[in-house]
Amino acid sequence: MVKAIIFDMDGLVIDSEAGYVAAWRQTAMAMGYSIDDEFAHGLSGANAEHVKNYLLEKFGDGFDLTRFRQLSTEIWLAHVEQYGIAVKPGFFSLLELIQQRQIPFCLATNSQRVQALRCLSFAGLDGVFQHIIARDDVIKGKPAPDLFIKAADVLAHSVADCLVLEDSPIGIEAAVAAGAPCFYLPSQAVGDPWASQQAIRVFEDLEQVATELMQASDSSLQNSRHDWV
Repeated sequence: MVKAIIFDMDGLVIDSEAGYVAAWRQTAMAMGYSIDDEFAHGLSGANAEHVKNYLLEKFGDGFDLTRFRQLSTEIWLAHVEQYGIAVKPGFFSLLELIQQRQIPFCLATNSQRVQALRCLSFAGLDGVFQHIIARDDVIKGKPAPDLFIKAADVLAHSVADCLVLEDSPIGIEAAVAAGAPCFYLPSQAVGDPWASQQAIRVFEDLEQVATELMQASDSSLQNSRHDWV
């Protein structure tokens, strides 16, 4: 039985990934490089180490990572300070539902804690998550299972009893590795086929998840990959 829910953050709870990609693209252009759609798609859900490795693989060992990080952060901050970060559709509906049912929940993100808190603040979600498991809380980030295993421990439930909500293949890979049932809500226009097969269900947004959970009885929330309702 699913006894707790673990949320990813970027691209799942908040619409932050588009802002990151825009900042990365502007920065790369200012430095004389180019980031295409395929490369940007590969960064979805990646932690800082993966982003660094992707950049070095694409642009070479001589690529100025320090300059890229500084400039992209400046561009990103200027944007979110002016416009904020949008909360993804359906989040508040799902939050209300799980609070009514008294289902424990937490956030497990590949972002560093300071960045996660900053993003949540720009989205107006300060204090919504009592428990936040960030990249600096574990040895390895996603796609390793560490974040979800740590999250389950914090929620005081077996990871197999925790439903993971993820928007990226990297996150789905981490959930599968942890042994957690997961729902896939692709943040990209076209979902990843492998991630779709590994997830219990695939949804367009959290509003659909809230509706599905609302209609499902407690006895139907099984750990089966495909027969949970």
